[in-house]
Amino acid sequence: MRSITISRRLAHVLTSAHPAPSTSSIPSTDSHHLTHPSVHHQHKNSYIHGTSNIPLRNETLGQTLRNTTERVPDKEFCAFLKYPLRKTYEEFYHDVRQMAASLYTLGLEKGDRVGVWGPNYYEWVVLQYACAFAGVIQVNVNPHYLHEELRFVMRKTGMKVLFAPKRHKHSNYVHTLIEAMPEMRRGKPGVGHIKSHDIPELRHIVLFGDDVPVHGAWVYSDLMKAAGTDERAKLEDMDRKLRPDEPVNMQFTSGTTGHPKGATLTHFGLNNNAYFAGIRLGWDREDHRICIPNPLYHCFGCAVGVINAVNHGQTVIFPSKSYHVPDIFEAIQNERCTTMFGTPTMFIDVLKSPLMKQYDTSSLRGGVIGGAPCPLALCEKMVKEMRMTDFAVIYGSTETSPLVTMSELHVDPFERIKSVGSVMPHQEIAIVDEYGVPVPTGAKGELWSRGYSTMLGYWADQDKTNLAITRDRWYKSGDTAVMNEDGTINIVGRTRDMIVKGGENVYPTEVEQFLHKLDYVADAHVVGVPDDRYGENICAWVRLRVEDEGKITPEKIIKDCKIGMAHYKVPKYVLIKKESEFPLTISGKVKKFEIQKISKELLGLGTVKSHFTEVVDN
Repeated sequence: MRSITISRRLAHVLTSAHPAPSTSSIPSTDSHHLTHPSVHHQHKNSYIHGTSNIPLRNETLGQTLRNTTERVPDKEFCAFLKYPLRKTYEEFYHDVRQMAASLYTLGLEKGDRVGVWGPNYYEWVVLQYACAFAGVIQVNVNPHYLHEELRFVMRKTGMKVLFAPKRHKHSNYVHTLIEAMPEMRRGKPGVGHIKSHDIPELRHIVLFGDDVPVHGAWVYSDLMKAAGTDERAKLEDMDRKLRPDEPVNMQFTSGTTGHPKGATLTHFGLNNNAYFAGIRLGWDREDHRICIPNPLYHCFGCAVGVINAVNHGQTVIFPSKSYHVPDIFEAIQNERCTTMFGTPTMFIDVLKSPLMKQYDTSSLRGGVIGGAPCPLALCEKMVKEMRMTDFAVIYGSTETSPLVTMSELHVDPFERIKSVGSVMPHQEIAIVDEYGVPVPTGAKGELWSRGYSTMLGYWADQDKTNLAITRDRWYKSGDTAVMNEDGTINIVGRTRDMIVKGGENVYPTEVEQFLHKLDYVADAHVVGVPDDRYGENICAWVRLRVEDEGKITPEKIIKDCKIGMAHYKVPKYVLIKKESEFPLTISGKVKKFEIQKISKELLGLGTVKSHFTEVVDN
């Protein structure tokens, strides 16, 4: 099995062979700079470099945790409210070091892969940093995976150890494990040695949640106590040998077709990306209590949330093990949270909840939204109704550890929410045409990014890596974007998602943004469908707010669109759907290719051939 061998030094050599345009006249865009970039530079083409007078940190994740623990040992690091459990930085550090040493009792060596499968448990965060200290690579396994998906990830990565809870809500992890590896049934209770014919590299299963032994699995609490003198000495030796450029985390990006790809990320990329995100949020200057309902298996939760907090000595609050709106309100009120993380869907749910009037959310002053396109109307409500004046929009991808752009808080909040912000420090962005050449400022093109945080590659998949990253280390996002004169970025669609209607290019995000402004719309997704005359036409799936169900017709929506949009952007078809009818990927993203397929059938367009390629996500 091939593994990722590209280092940041090699990336530097590749980049040096293809030098970037001069950036001497482009000012710093980090939050310590006193002026906005537009004061100094009018961009002739869509390229910008995030220069900064703040240096990158050449530290592993473990070194940063140690430094923060020495600085604020008694400060509360985390609260997992449904345990309930609280840990100071010193207590957390002790647990992490104990587990890191204990991992060696399982025969792990540097670079081995360790899977962590499950929702937001304290054990998840301990393992995140224990793997980092031990020099092994944590593989984030989606808690919604069923046995076939689980088997794929374990085989693809050559995983040696898998950690999981026994069960959570409707997910019976033990049952799924037995489906994937029937050999577990033959194991002794509390003994996790595994020999699987189909997953030959897997050696151990470890379960947490309670201390009752299960056939074929170690008990987490027993493993925690397993390290002896030799393992502790090995851990201290690893402290001296581990380099920041080495891989520490693997996250599988969920495509809507085909198998997921394992983006392989380094200590250096994750740590610095989180560090500069915290500076943008002002976390280096004042204390915050951060409410994180986002799942830890995504970069938003484990990197922008946890790693960011560790860099700046902040406190993370996990309302529940999985997303539950009432628990978010309880956490904000009882823990006096100052910042809330969330995807657009989460903030939509919070804002429409009747609990908004029953709970005290006055402690909130900041929010971070990302993970999907953010409707402007939603962002305006977050500022007005939730009083999140220190509110930031983030943009990036798993492959970039994850942030590429982010809002700057010195900008007026109602201006700030009109874009996904400006380039992160020490990174480059170019908006390019089909030849990879930067387009003029204000023109649409594909967003490419380059910098320290770009993944090493997709694990054991050089072909897909080569498609995603150019020889000179530009990562091709697949997103259509515009760079404004002040250097801020707007995401206007996906390059594979564009609708071409009679020679006019229509970007679905533009139509979706308008639909979200209509008072009665809770959610909307737009696709192209075949049209005999125009090649393609526009179809919108709309979910109405609960109070408007049965009152709003497709004709009413189309009429309102005609009032507010250019005629060629107005949907020809509007299908009103309930939330349960939207097809989703395993990570909760809407599968537009499936919407497109269903729409063709519902509209009787099965025999009409589009002139253009349909939506495909590789």
